[in-house]
Amino acid sequence: MDKPDPTRSKNMRAIRGKNTKLEECVAKALWQRGVRFRRNVGDLYGKPDIAIKKYKIVIFVDSCFWHFCSDHTTIPKRNRDFWINKLSRNKERDQEVTEYYRERGWYVFRIWEHRLKEDFDGVIDELVECVQNTKRVEFLNI
Repeated sequence: MDKPDPTRSKNMRAIRGKNTKLEECVAKALWQRGVRFRRNVGDLYGKPDIAIKKYKIVIFVDSCFWHFCSDHTTIPKRNRDFWINKLSRNKERDQEVTEYYRERGWYVFRIWEHRLKEDFDGVIDELVECVQNTKRVEFLNI
């Protein structure tokens, strides 16, 4: 049995589920480049970090730990079974949400934390280009 640890409890309480530093950086960069969106839209399935309903675009900023990145997640040694189950379920939920949107014709972007750390500007460039391309397609369909 895992014993309560006040330091760990404090750390876990400090972890936010929305408006993380990564999300803030991505949102700020997109906004500065003229991309307009809504954040943490509660009426959309899976509560995307960033959504542009008009063009059916959802963006999720996935941290390596919480979304079980195969390259970077290190499972804690304490309470290992709990963490494996928790992180595995998070990954399954991510797949379910992605499938939900794709089946309905939405564009889904999942950005890994490590990609942002490796090439932030490149990732933002890709997102802006995809949004602009989607706008063009919508404009031509009118």
